[in-house]
Amino acid sequence: MKKVNIFAWFIFILGIFYFFLPLFATLEFSLRMKKGVYSFEAFRVAFEDPKFYQNFGYSFLWAVLTIIFSLLLVVPTAYWVHWKLQKIRPLVEFITLMPFVTPAVVLVFGLIRLYGKPPLNLTPTPIPLIAGYIILSFPYMYRSVDSGLRAIDIRTLTEAALSMGAGWGTIISQVIFPNIRVAILSGVFLTFAIVMGEFTFASLLSWPAFGPYMEEIGSMRAYTPQALSLVSFGLTWFSMMIMQSLGRGAKGEEQIAVAH
Repeated sequence: MKKVNIFAWFIFILGIFYFFLPLFATLEFSLRMKKGVYSFEAFRVAFEDPKFYQNFGYSFLWAVLTIIFSLLLVVPTAYWVHWKLQKIRPLVEFITLMPFVTPAVVLVFGLIRLYGKPPLNLTPTPIPLIAGYIILSFPYMYRSVDSGLRAIDIRTLTEAALSMGAGWGTIISQVIFPNIRVAILSGVFLTFAIVMGEFTFASLLSWPAFGPYMEEIGSMRAYTPQALSLVSFGLTWFSMMIMQSLGRGAKGEEQIAVAH
């Protein structure tokens, strides 16, 4: 019979309490909007507010644009570093980690100072906002893509594609992308979750987004923000579940391909 590791189960149960007890407390508080009875009134109020859908839609748009431009920037860069520029890999990894050590407020004011005056004057457009989100996504997107590229034989795949007359666009889009799809999905959904909950960039650049909307509601109401925070948390978990599901599907397809 297998031995039961009591210490491991203790840590597991402790972790469950640590992560889910605050969520349960938040849920319990959000259900007390009506005095003396539990109800979903806070959720109803949140979902009936037109600004909720407007700001959620804007954040969704910013997330999609950030993902698209991040992939266009990160995937070719990471591929070229693995293919031709192995010596500068530590430098590129260091640059992608800079958002971890540079506060978001500093990044925002840097963008405003650089792009908020002539001749560029881009602050009336969402370009600085998307650029800031791309910077925030660097550690997650690059690490995910880099891990995927490490797991495949880039040199063999590239040389085989070149020998068959494929161009660089074809190699990246039809050879590299499909082989690192799971890694790309990891970076995509992490970026999506980050952008949907981000506050500093959207607030200081004065663009509508879900994060500033939650802060605005929190200054006026007590129970609705708790419901919105649970919605935001559920969205993050939903993204992770999709990522895991698609990842399993991709692995299954790879195994079938290998079998054939």
